[in-house]
Amino acid sequence: MLYNKIPNTDFKVSAICMGTMTFGSPVNEPDAVRLVHEAIDLGINFFDTANMYEGYKREPGSSGGAGEELLGKGIVGARSRVIVATKLGMKVGNAPEDEFTSPAAIDKHLKRSLSRLGTDYVDIYYLHRPDPVTPLLDIVQALNDKIREGLIRSYGISNYNAKELSALLDVADRNHLIRPVICQPPLSLLKQEALQELLPLCEKEQIAVNPYQVLQGGLLTGKYKKNAPLPADSRKAEKAGWVWELEDDLMDKIEGFETAARQEGISMTQYAIRWILQQPAVVSAIVGVKKSSQLEEAVRTSQLI
Repeated sequence: MLYNKIPNTDFKVSAICMGTMTFGSPVNEPDAVRLVHEAIDLGINFFDTANMYEGYKREPGSSGGAGEELLGKGIVGARSRVIVATKLGMKVGNAPEDEFTSPAAIDKHLKRSLSRLGTDYVDIYYLHRPDPVTPLLDIVQALNDKIREGLIRSYGISNYNAKELSALLDVADRNHLIRPVICQPPLSLLKQEALQELLPLCEKEQIAVNPYQVLQGGLLTGKYKKNAPLPADSRKAEKAGWVWELEDDLMDKIEGFETAARQEGISMTQYAIRWILQQPAVVSAIVGVKKSSQLEEAVRTSQLI
């Protein structure tokens, strides 16, 4: 396994980060726990979850929690050997503090996340999305307070653009507060907008990047074929709204990537993940899996870098 350092921390993270968005459904508890154990045995030490994750059962505003609970069960006995990241900011209830990232939300939902994960600290606590209602200074100060309390070791941002990240950095610097250490954008061969401004900014500011959607909902695994039935266990078959429509121009692009991967003698999955790991400031790629074979294929990619 390839390991990369997150700048300005003592974290060395595996190049593959295991995602848990599908824990609960379609990945049930026994399979989730088994997959976490297998990931650790394969050298993965970086795990990503969020307070909203509950698999395909997720509805706007529903309470979430499944991803954290199942990850927590999987890391029992291995907590000191793994780096755990979770998030807050999406709507997970009807109270005012059940959405966004106010100090009250951070206080409430960090406690809940720690309880579900079965740990007394989180290594990385992400702001899941920009907060349009809470002053940035209040957010950053609250995160700094939690770091001083030992409840989180560092924090990051997810789904921020370059302008939003710059504003947060400015607030942190002007007030002599701790900066975020990591950024989590959507990024894939099919979705490259983050390369234009966000990743160059992260590289300049020494902020690690840990992209998600690196396989674009399974589109970059080679399982979907033009004019062919959907694979029965594919995300498109199980949760159609979570995967782009398989239009001809999209399928033509996918076939082009598949041809390039075949010419190099690697799988399309490995081709897509390797591309992610070669981008500026990227330290690890988030990959969600349902099967041991998918996990093993992702891990083998680190040997191609």
